[in-house]
Amino acid sequence: MIQVNRYTLANGLRIVHNEDDSTQMVALNLLYDVGARDEDPSHTGFAHLFEHLMFGGSLHIPDYDTPVQNAGGENNAWTNNDITNYYITLPHQNVETGFWLESDRMFSLDFSPKSLEVQRQVVIEEFKQRNLNQPYGDASHLLRELAYESHPYRWPTIGKEIAHIAQATLEEVKDFFYRFYAPNNAILAVTGHISFEETIRLAEKWFGPIPARNISPRQLPTEKPQTAVRRKTVERKVPVDAIYMAFHMSNRMHPDYYVYDMITDILSNGRSSRFIQSLVQEQKLFTSIDAYISGSLDEGLLHITGKPVEGVSLEQAEEAIWKELEKMKTVPVSEQELEKVKNRYESEQIFNNINYLNVATNLAFFELTGKAEDINEEVGKYRAVTAEQIQATSTRCFVPENCSILYYKAIS
Repeated sequence: MIQVNRYTLANGLRIVHNEDDSTQMVALNLLYDVGARDEDPSHTGFAHLFEHLMFGGSLHIPDYDTPVQNAGGENNAWTNNDITNYYITLPHQNVETGFWLESDRMFSLDFSPKSLEVQRQVVIEEFKQRNLNQPYGDASHLLRELAYESHPYRWPTIGKEIAHIAQATLEEVKDFFYRFYAPNNAILAVTGHISFEETIRLAEKWFGPIPARNISPRQLPTEKPQTAVRRKTVERKVPVDAIYMAFHMSNRMHPDYYVYDMITDILSNGRSSRFIQSLVQEQKLFTSIDAYISGSLDEGLLHITGKPVEGVSLEQAEEAIWKELEKMKTVPVSEQELEKVKNRYESEQIFNNINYLNVATNLAFFELTGKAEDINEEVGKYRAVTAEQIQATSTRCFVPENCSILYYKAIS
């Protein structure tokens, strides 16, 4: 059981804390409630750009990394369609450095043309390497555009196209910052070798003076239910053919989220999973196949992606997948199969939450989606999933009218 302490500053910054004296380190995880879904459709990639800009210097600190290294710390960040997350780990005796650094860049960045241009080029190069020059790199763009017609999940975190970042102005960047990067739109999770009292003292000292900002309520377009199968075929210079299938599923807060997650584990997690046993080992139709959920806060996608064996057409591959999905709808999962998946998840949760940094990251996320104490309820929610729920959810989900299919064909 992870003990959670909480406190909210006058400016709205929410603080969650867990003390762990088994380590001499402290983790600060700062989660901002902004992601790619909050971007303008004609100005995408901004949340990811800010992940980089936040390391390019703040108002009083021209270089973020040097103080971190001098204090014996490490830091990094990541962005997805829902949130932007920054973390720093430091020896406990140098923890104030972390509060100082994070508070200064929350207060204001060094909005200079030079900083913007440097980080803009970094992001553009990343876009080229990951999505344009890498085999299958544009599959996410293509599949999202197919599956979503209205919701901003229709573009990936990196952005819809390079031009949106290449043409971003300094004024547009400033506007995005002051709309979202604020104490009243953030959660600070502090874990490790630090008391709750010391955490509050340092938070009040460094974050307390930052004024709250006017955060507009999120009003995203609602995705209409899909009513017919959607298909797209592309040809690219890639080693082998690939198939991508995406089924609409529940949002992260819905009870069915745990059912969908377990369905994908049953299908493809481990050598004894259904896809691996049947489609790879027995029928030898695929060299690799995977199933996973997006984990999105709004209504997300259940993904299936696979690469057929040479000589197996994408049509044959798709037919084989549908046959396996039909079994999920018609044959109840055995208790042994279900228990194996539940045990695996429970062990992963236990090992994951041994690490103080993982605890900080998870506490911030659960505070965003409900309350930080929910971290202690996750295993129970998976444990409660029944074979009947899996069959009923599979029956609703695995139908052609809920599916978007991308054929990714190799050309010589």
